[in-house]
Amino acid sequence: MAAMTPTAPDTAPETGARTARTAAPVRKARPRPRVWRGLVLGLGGAYFLVPLIASFVFTVHTPGQGVSFAAYTELLGAEGFLSSLLLSLGLAAATIALSLLLAVPALVAVRLGAPRLRPVIEVLCTLPLVVPPIALVTGITTVLRWGPDHLARTPLYQTFLAVQNEDFPVVLVLAYTVMALPFVYRSLDAGLRAVDVPTLVEAARNCGAGRTYVLVRVILPNLRSSLAGAAFLTLALVLGEFTVASLLGFRPFAVWIVSISGAQARMSVAVSLLSLLVTWALLLVLSRAGTAPTGPRPARRTAPKES
Repeated sequence: MAAMTPTAPDTAPETGARTARTAAPVRKARPRPRVWRGLVLGLGGAYFLVPLIASFVFTVHTPGQGVSFAAYTELLGAEGFLSSLLLSLGLAAATIALSLLLAVPALVAVRLGAPRLRPVIEVLCTLPLVVPPIALVTGITTVLRWGPDHLARTPLYQTFLAVQNEDFPVVLVLAYTVMALPFVYRSLDAGLRAVDVPTLVEAARNCGAGRTYVLVRVILPNLRSSLAGAAFLTLALVLGEFTVASLLGFRPFAVWIVSISGAQARMSVAVSLLSLLVTWALLLVLSRAGTAPTGPRPARRTAPKES
């Protein structure tokens, strides 16, 4: 008979268990947030929120009388509030439209046809940052005084009167357009740098599209976020501008707030808080419009019908 050879002990279960333990994923502990991050966020939040909270407390708390919301309830009935707010919003809309109408075609044309002129356009568009508003309004006042004296017998005399109409002063739109041009240029220039404009235009032209169609339906949808940023910066500038409007003798929203601050300090602070909230709300709307998807929506897939 053949000798029986001893068999090795059965170690399969032990080896399988050991392999399962080694193959199990090791959970890494999440890194704890650093203390300096929370400190910086806390200081930043306090820097913005503490003045707002203090202003709100000033508008609702009267020493010796308690809490009262009269500064907010009497706001809508205040003389000049609604008219000045609507005037500022109308001026902002006209300024946004005029700024974009001037800047968008010019920047696109320079990027496509004359890239060497880009430094010149940049200097011209950022020049209003160097000129103080007081110098700008001094020049505008000089022109407005010179025009009627020398053009009284010409058709341009009525033009000088029309641009100074108190119901809607076009001269403010022109001044605000110049002041907002640096911000509009920076926003649009950043958007154009992120888009391959020559390739888009060439592809659209090869498909038979005209220049207007290419600008409106091809380039502008790709600049939606930049257009929204430029519009918000212009809106914030117009709503908060005081120097030019005050020296020219007009009364938009910012001038109205300053005019009532002496007699009704609580109401002026309440109006400032509400205008800040309105600006934030418009910022959210414009940012939402800037991040909305462009292009046609994908078609829904439907399951095939059973025969």
